[in-house]
Amino acid sequence: MSPADVPSRVVSREGQLSNDPWVALEPGADPAERARILRRAYQTFTEAGTVPRPVRAVVADSWRRSARAGVGPDGTASVELTDGDLGSYRSEHPLARVMPLFRELMGTFAADGEHLLAVCDAHGRLLWVEGHAATRKQAGTMNFVPGARWAESAVGTNAPGTAVALDRPVQVFASEHFIRQVQPWTCAAAPVHDPRTGRVLGAVDITGGNGLAHPHSLGFVQAVARAAESQLALLAPDLPQPDVPELTALGRDEARLVAGGRNVRLSRRHSEILVLLARHPEGLTGDELLCALYEDETVTPVTLRAELARLRGVLGPGLLASRPYRLTVPLESDVAIVERRLASGALTAAAAAYSGPLLPASQAPAVVRLRQRLADGLRAALIAGRDPDLLADWAHAPWGEDDLDVWRALAAARPTAATRARLAALEAELRAPDGWTHPGPGAVGITATLLQRPGP
Repeated sequence: MSPADVPSRVVSREGQLSNDPWVALEPGADPAERARILRRAYQTFTEAGTVPRPVRAVVADSWRRSARAGVGPDGTASVELTDGDLGSYRSEHPLARVMPLFRELMGTFAADGEHLLAVCDAHGRLLWVEGHAATRKQAGTMNFVPGARWAESAVGTNAPGTAVALDRPVQVFASEHFIRQVQPWTCAAAPVHDPRTGRVLGAVDITGGNGLAHPHSLGFVQAVARAAESQLALLAPDLPQPDVPELTALGRDEARLVAGGRNVRLSRRHSEILVLLARHPEGLTGDELLCALYEDETVTPVTLRAELARLRGVLGPGLLASRPYRLTVPLESDVAIVERRLASGALTAAAAAYSGPLLPASQAPAVVRLRQRLADGLRAALIAGRDPDLLADWAHAPWGEDDLDVWRALAAARPTAATRARLAALEAELRAPDGWTHPGPGAVGITATLLQRPGP
């Protein structure tokens, strides 16, 4: 299968890449010619390891990830769930609740167009594959069947697997697929998220032939995924939520604690202590807390005990225990929310929850390390994800306005005149008199980089 009506923003007549990296072809483009170009590019990659133009950046990156994962061009998907195991797994899966919606919105389209509707979980395992009978039979020859694992790390570039890997809707056409036997097909997929947590639950996919190589098919699956998320939100039981204390510490020097109907603004030191205790529910000894909080080794345990006594009075009775120091109830924090969403691949939701650096004025050693680790993890995911909207949000935030790596990624994903001008100005600002350029305050930090410079 290959695309017919195709998008016009992907490759111009001069072979330039489209401004929209997620669709495969522009309307009016020749799918046969595009397929020939991709076959040659794919051959070059498999033989020389280089990716020639005009392969899309999202595809080139996926090819490289696939190769690093050890996927072979002649591989095939393995079936991990069969019979009863498959039935019980998908009956308990959250996406089972919206399968009637998927069938209602996509079933006729798939059957009439000789396409397939497929739904996978967050690990890329296909849970349902439905649609045109002859197309299903043909897809079965490459194990595009329920229970088979189509994760990008297992079978390389493909729409459902790449969509859950990147947490982005994506279209994959012809030889953009990494495995050769999949290259006659075209597919478009969009991730579906848990509306409460932002966690990726899986993806909905449409797979078929030439007619799917059009931006409309990508927009279609995106709309279906959003409808499914809305339906899941409506179906979620309206259960009373336990009164879990909530700590907000991102983007503010003094954290806010909401607990027991009270909204408390904490001192800087109390903010640091609660951030660390929330991260260590098992508790920390006095010595561990002392090392985590104070750079000055002359600070005595008496000082720490006094701070903890004052914090106990702020929290109220029974919330702070000792030996080791620990919280007696679970504590939710915005730091933990960002970390969970990042770990689950819900990049958009993670970025939305990140309201700034963790306690930016804090010099407590453990807080400094956590602040840097959280920011570095999120910005690295943004750069790898190449979403121009998410990159722009970071670049225009106070903490990202001088982030050279993010501005470079944004200029590559959305090369507007304003973005290119800002990048040029930033590179000029960060260039030392001898021509050396440090990477900005992002991944490593200016100080560490300066220390690595050779002396005069």
